[in-house]
Amino acid sequence: MRTNCIRCKGSEPQKYCGRAFCPIIAKSEAAFKVQDVIAGRDFLHATDGVAPTPFVGRYGYPHVKVGILNVSEPERDAMLYDAPRTWAADGYSIPEIVGLRSALVNSRFEASITSVRDPDKFLEASQEVGLSARPVDIEFTLKDTPRFRMNFQPYMAPTGPNAELEDLDLTSNPRIPKQVDAAVGDTGLKAADAVGELFLRGHDENYLSRILSVGTLGLAENRKLVPTRWSITAVDDMVSKRLLEQVKEYREADCQAFFGSYLGNHFLVLLFPREWGYELFETYMPEASWNIGNKMDYTTDWEPYKGRTSYAENCTGGYYAVRLALAEKLKSMRRQASCLVIRTITGEYAVPLGVWVVREAMRKALGSKPLRFGSAEELLEHARTLIKGRFKYDVGMFLQESMLLASMRQRRLQDFFG
Repeated sequence: MRTNCIRCKGSEPQKYCGRAFCPIIAKSEAAFKVQDVIAGRDFLHATDGVAPTPFVGRYGYPHVKVGILNVSEPERDAMLYDAPRTWAADGYSIPEIVGLRSALVNSRFEASITSVRDPDKFLEASQEVGLSARPVDIEFTLKDTPRFRMNFQPYMAPTGPNAELEDLDLTSNPRIPKQVDAAVGDTGLKAADAVGELFLRGHDENYLSRILSVGTLGLAENRKLVPTRWSITAVDDMVSKRLLEQVKEYREADCQAFFGSYLGNHFLVLLFPREWGYELFETYMPEASWNIGNKMDYTTDWEPYKGRTSYAENCTGGYYAVRLALAEKLKSMRRQASCLVIRTITGEYAVPLGVWVVREAMRKALGSKPLRFGSAEELLEHARTLIKGRFKYDVGMFLQESMLLASMRQRRLQDFFG
């Protein structure tokens, strides 16, 4: 515990840590609220609930825990308990998101990843919840009283209390879109093709990661459960690759800069008039998530025109979330570019809420009005000035190590012809 926390105790209007809320109090309030609800209900007998989403764990793989996240007494539309795009569009705060997710009980059971080829009652129910475009009404019984344990990870939205499932019945019919039903029924369609096509037809990445995780897409012999953590990144990767196939056919953009933020995640996006290329620098300010020191830290990954041949080990899922938002924007612009992205994470982002925050903050940045420049040098000078003015550090150290900028120093044939 830091001295500032001991002095402040969360009582100051503007916290000593500089945040607008106290993460310790936010977690505690969520815990007490949920514990009161749990104490007032008998989960050992049939209980009504509304299930917006399933959850597939990864520990013990290939034997995993499959959960149906449900809320017994929704205070709002049940859709809002699993709606990253809505949270971002409506400016939900960290405490609000923690409050929503903490109310979801993870009613779970164990399954093998290949169980989808001969699903039992519980697995069929989890698949129907995952495929439904609207939350499904359920009646469930647990083996014991749910234990409250908020699970915060950088990849997935938080989950609340959990307990082993004793019995489950769906009491309303799932609403499965026709295009999704067709993709699920086509056992000769590859998962990547199904995901890419469904995204282009308007189904968002959160929904697609759900139906991929419960093993309902892909070739018949390849279908299996996919841990939610993995399915999120897989969908970001599949969709961005699909979009980039089109982007690489467009003319080059001019020099542009975008800037925007959400929940302490600030994105500066630099577009250079070159063929597709992408590099992400993730910078962590002191006391931001994952940086408990008093010095700034960073990590980076990149890819050239041909793409990556290995997983982005440094930036992990955030790399693919940013690339998806970037590919969306370039497709809408009908342009391609070499893209340098600098993500600055401040202490405001005190509680990890999942990689969706990265994707939505990037979308907000790309939705801002761009600044245009006459040359790459002017664009880089703008980056130095903006970062120095807002975050008090010199971005020059990154620019010197940039693999993308180094690749751009290679002259091309068209450069000799103006």
